[in-house]
Amino acid sequence: MRFELSDEHALLRQSARELLESEAPLETTRPVMEDDPEGTPKALYATLAELGYLGLWLSEDEGGAGLGYLGLAVLQHELGRVACPGPALELCVAIEALRQCGEREWRGRAIEGEALVVLADAENRDGADGGDAEYESRFADARVRGHKRYVAFGAGADAHLVTTREGLALAPRGDAGPDATPLRSVDHAQRWADLVFDGPATLLAAGSDGERVLDATRRVGSLAAAAHLLGLMERALEITLDYLKERETFGAPIGSHQALQHRAADMLLRTESSRSAVYRAAWALDAEPESAPLLVAAAKAYAGDAARFVCGQSIQLHGGVGFTWEYDPHIFYKRCKTLEQRYGSTRQQLDAALHAAGH
Repeated sequence: MRFELSDEHALLRQSARELLESEAPLETTRPVMEDDPEGTPKALYATLAELGYLGLWLSEDEGGAGLGYLGLAVLQHELGRVACPGPALELCVAIEALRQCGEREWRGRAIEGEALVVLADAENRDGADGGDAEYESRFADARVRGHKRYVAFGAGADAHLVTTREGLALAPRGDAGPDATPLRSVDHAQRWADLVFDGPATLLAAGSDGERVLDATRRVGSLAAAAHLLGLMERALEITLDYLKERETFGAPIGSHQALQHRAADMLLRTESSRSAVYRAAWALDAEPESAPLLVAAAKAYAGDAARFVCGQSIQLHGGVGFTWEYDPHIFYKRCKTLEQRYGSTRQQLDAALHAAGH
């Protein structure tokens, strides 16, 4: 069975691609990635907010466009194609968490592009994922206290959604904000920080309700990350095929060599298989939520592994220049290496898929 986008979602894909190819080509965004301390092309994000892209999967009553999680997957797919810098993924995850909590003020501000809200989840040193067995961060007396690690764009956020032992708390930045220690990363499109909280906060979801909110939010984050990975590998494949057609040795394009054709075919296979997995998972979140835990976990696990392979092969097939700073393949590879570990690493997602399947 071949999956096709509806006319509405196909129009979204076309309009988003035209916008991003015009406003966010790599020759424009690379200086932002490499030199801007905040790492965010603000004019682009203002346009995304103005067009309603930042909350398009929400219902119209919630401030969105009613395009569902399939619409979110389409948008993240297109953002991945341009290796878009900035907190597009983090914003969507935070907006989903606020939606799950029923919070309206900060959700509206985030959708309108008036505030940056991010999730501060991880506490261990082993990775950027949260889900720690027992959080050390605490909420008490209308304050949140704790240490969060690897918070993407956390240093400049206007508010943080902080996971605590008591539940999910909203901590506005205030005058001082949390103490932030910037972290280095191979991924030029990200800005990481360790944060130490000790300030006013509001508990949005406590106990089992907090667990429900986080479970739903992480699942949406996994889908969005998988769709972003799809965009990265799709574009990496395209620029590689262009290079194979243009680069010549002994008077013939290197793409005429069968060995390289086989490697390109493997890249195409991984990309198209990821496309099927991602969009099936997005459809399930909208139409068949009982199957979504398995399908989303499978999509993220497969896309993470596939993107690393495809983007790695892109560097290899570019030859010596593929390793140079001036060429673009390393940008896609570094981005996919980061996303492979975020919102459930491949190993974590495989465990989640097995659990969802009853094993």
